[in-house]
Amino acid sequence: MLSAKSLLFAALGVVTLVFVAAWIRAARGRPASAPPGPLGLAIGFVTNFFDTLGIGSFAPTTSIFKLKGLVPDERIPGTLNVGHALPTIAQAFIFIAIVEVEMTTLIGLIAASVAGAWLGAGVVSRWPRRAVQIGMGFALLAAAAFFAMTNLGLFPGGGDALGLGSPLLWVGLAGNFALGALMTLGIGLYAPCMILVALLGMNPRAAFPIMMGSAALLMVTAGIRLVRARPLDLGFVLGLTLGSVPAVLVAAFIVKSLPLGALRWGVVLVVTYAATLMLHAALTERPPLPQPAGAGSGAP
Repeated sequence: MLSAKSLLFAALGVVTLVFVAAWIRAARGRPASAPPGPLGLAIGFVTNFFDTLGIGSFAPTTSIFKLKGLVPDERIPGTLNVGHALPTIAQAFIFIAIVEVEMTTLIGLIAASVAGAWLGAGVVSRWPRRAVQIGMGFALLAAAAFFAMTNLGLFPGGGDALGLGSPLLWVGLAGNFALGALMTLGIGLYAPCMILVALLGMNPRAAFPIMMGSAALLMVTAGIRLVRARPLDLGFVLGLTLGSVPAVLVAAFIVKSLPLGALRWGVVLVVTYAATLMLHAALTERPPLPQPAGAGSGAP
């Protein structure tokens, strides 16, 4: 009889095959693109190295694309989701294998995030984006301050648990459900998931298989739709994917061997970085201009 971990690996394998098949079919139906060059491979390596450490890859990749004018704006969303999907799956496989987490907790939290993204998308997507960004930004800054004070001995340290029992498990399920739903607004799951896991008394390392397993299933599901419907830069998609392979392997062993104190300080940096990005986006993004009456309807 297959173990729970084996079933989880099998599920990841199946969705990966479906995603790759959709990617190949979409690539055949589109004009040929240039092969990935050194720059695309370098971007894939750097962004996925830090992604494996829990910092995230979307914001750094978008910044590079925008700063260098490498990818047209309308192609960035699809290129990010599809190009970073397979690296995230690799991270999920690695961290589920090397980081010990109680399987009921792991599978439950992953399933909750996927359900949140699927069922909560219609509700959360109607919330004002700027209000959510500001609220989450300040919440993450407060959490980063909490972690810093913990590291300095001003608060009691977090726990070392590798799983959750009732009622904390239900709190964790509700929290990851909400984080999955918030991903529909572009709020990353990594940093908030680190905070959630630690505040529930778990070992911070346990966040890595939870958040990467969640992100892998979410991104592949989205990627299957994106390769069919959204414009992509297939050259950079391949660059992000191929450049990530050595980066994920190197960073995974760094995370595995980090002492707990260093990891907690890393969480402070990650969360502060994520909070800064959210607040910056809230202050700089301009709301879409209202359409004039009759626009698009053929009215004069």
